Amino acid sequence: MHAIPDRPRKLLLAVDAPSLLHRNHHARAHTRHLDRGGRPAWALHGMLRQIIESIDAFAPDAVIFGLDDRTASYRRDMYPDYKAGRAEKDPELVDQLDRAGALLDALGLATLTPPGLEADDVNASAATWAGENGWDCVVITSDRDSFAHISEHTRVLRLIDGGINGSPLLTPRALQIMYGVPAERYLEFAAVRGDSSDNLPGVKGIGEKTAAVLLNHMGSMQAVWADVEHNDGAALVAALDSWSDETGARRISASTLTRLQAPEARERYEFNLRLMAGRTDLDLGLTPDVPGTPGLLPLDIARVERVVGHLGMEATTTLALRVLTGEPASYGRP
Repeated sequence: MHAIPDRPRKLLLAVDAPSLLHRNHHARAHTRHLDRGGRPAWALHGMLRQIIESIDAFAPDAVIFGLDDRTASYRRDMYPDYKAGRAEKDPELVDQLDRAGALLDALGLATLTPPGLEADDVNASAATWAGENGWDCVVITSDRDSFAHISEHTRVLRLIDGGINGSPLLTPRALQIMYGVPAERYLEFAAVRGDSSDNLPGVKGIGEKTAAVLLNHMGSMQAVWADVEHNDGAALVAALDSWSDETGARRISASTLTRLQAPEARERYEFNLRLMAGRTDLDLGLTPDVPGTPGLLPLDIARVERVVGHLGMEATTTLALRVLTGEPASYGRP
C-alpha cells in the first residue's frame, strides 16, 4: 500500500470520480452486480471500494471528489471536437455516473461538480488549496492531465491495471524519469505534444522526445517562442546542436526550427495550453475548522452502514465501517 510517512502537514485526498467509474465499469461489467434496489452498481461499488482502500492507505484528513458537469462544457464550447471520437457511453455507465454524486453526498463526503467544467479542474483547485493552506495533497485519477499538478506537496496516484495497490504514486522525480521534464513544465510539454485521448493535436511534427529536449535545453516554451520570433531561433539551434553532439543523437535543430516557425505552431500550442490548464480557483467548500462538515473524516457510522450497505456487498460495508468511521485502520500514519 502507498502509506504516507509521518509528517506535520495534513493531507487532502482529491478523487477524480468519473475516472474511477469509467475504469470500474469496464473492469467489472461482467459481474452484473446490482444494488438492493435492483439497479446497476458494479462501477459504483468498484469506485467506492477503491476510495475506501485509498483512505485506508493514506489516512487523509479530508477528501474531495470532483465530478464532471455532464450538461455543459466550457472546453467543448471553445473546441467542438474536444474528446470527439470517443465511443458512446454505455447507458448503464451513464446511469451510475449520474448517481455517483448523490451516493458520495449521502455518505457525508464532499463533492463538487463545477459548472461547465470537469473533475480535473477540481483536482487542480484541490492541489492549489492544499498548497495555500499548508496541506499535502494526493490526486487519484487515471488521467494524465493531473500530472501538471505534481509538486513537492502534491502527488498523483495514477490508476492503472492492478488497482490501488498496483498503481504508481507519481512524484516530481518519478515524472522527470517518465517524461524527461520537470513537473512544473509538464503542462507546457503536454501542450506541445498534444493529447490524443482528448482529440487535441500537438505542434505538428514535434513529439514527446523533442518536446522534452526543447524544455530541458531552453528552460521553457516561453524562451523557445521568444528565441524563434526575435532571434531567428539561433539560441535554439545552438542548444539542440549541442545536445546532439553530447548524446550522439542525429541533428534535429533545422527541422525543429522549421516546425516551430510554421504559422500555426504557436497558435496550436497556446490553444492547447488554454484548453489543458485546470482551473485553480474553484471554491471547494472545505471547512476543516468546522468538525463534521462534508469531506472531513471520520464519517457517521449510521450513514456509512446505510449507504454502503445499499450496494449489497457485505465485505465492502464491513471495510467501510472500519476505515471511514474512525476505528483503527491497518495503514496510514501512526
